[in-house]
Amino acid sequence: MARRAATSGDDFSFVSPVVKYLLFFFNTLFWVISMVMVAIGVYARLMKHAEAAMACLAVDPALLLIAVGVLMFLITFCGCIGSLRENICLLQAFSICLTLVFLLQLAAGIVGFVFSDKARGKVSEVIKNAIVHYRDDLDLQNLIDFGQREFNCCGGISYKDWSQNIYFNCTSENRSGERCSVPYSCCLYSEDEGLQESHCAI
Repeated sequence: MARRAATSGDDFSFVSPVVKYLLFFFNTLFWVISMVMVAIGVYARLMKHAEAAMACLAVDPALLLIAVGVLMFLITFCGCIGSLRENICLLQAFSICLTLVFLLQLAAGIVGFVFSDKARGKVSEVIKNAIVHYRDDLDLQNLIDFGQREFNCCGGISYKDWSQNIYFNCTSENRSGERCSVPYSCCLYSEDEGLQESHCAI
C-alpha cells in the first residue's frame, strides 16, 4: 500500500522500460556507425599522399566523414549512456544537441532560401574547386563521379567547367590523353554497353 502511494505521488520518476531500451538500442546502433565512419575517414586520410590531400583540403570527403562521425559519436554517447543509466544530465545534453542540430539545419535552409544566389555561387565555387583537383584525390574523384551519374549532370553549371582541369582542357599545352574531353561519369551510355572508358570526348 505504501509502495503504491509513493509511486502515484511521483509519476514523473517512472521510466518505461520499452522506451528506455529502444532509446539505448538505437543510440548504440548509431554510436557504432559513428565509430565506423571515423575509422574509415581516418584510414582514407592516412592513405592519401600528403601533397594531394593538402591541395584539396576544403573539399576532402575524408575530413567531412571524420567531422560528421565525431559529432555523431558525441551525441549518441550522451543518448546511449543517459538512457541506460537514466542519467538526467546526459539525456538533457542529448536532447539539447538534437535540438541544436535541428535548429541549425532549419537556419541553413532558411538562409539558403533567402540568399539563394549567394548560396548557389558558393556551391558552384566549391564544385569548381573540386573539379580542378579531380585527379589529385581518389576519394574526391569517386564522389564527383557518383554525383554526376546520380544527378545526370556534368560539371557545376555545364560540361565547360571541366576546361578548368589541367587534364581535360583543350589548351595547346595539354598533352594529356584526356585532352578536350570529360570524365566517363558525364557520358551517356546505353544499357547494353559494357566496359566504360575513363573519359569521353566533348
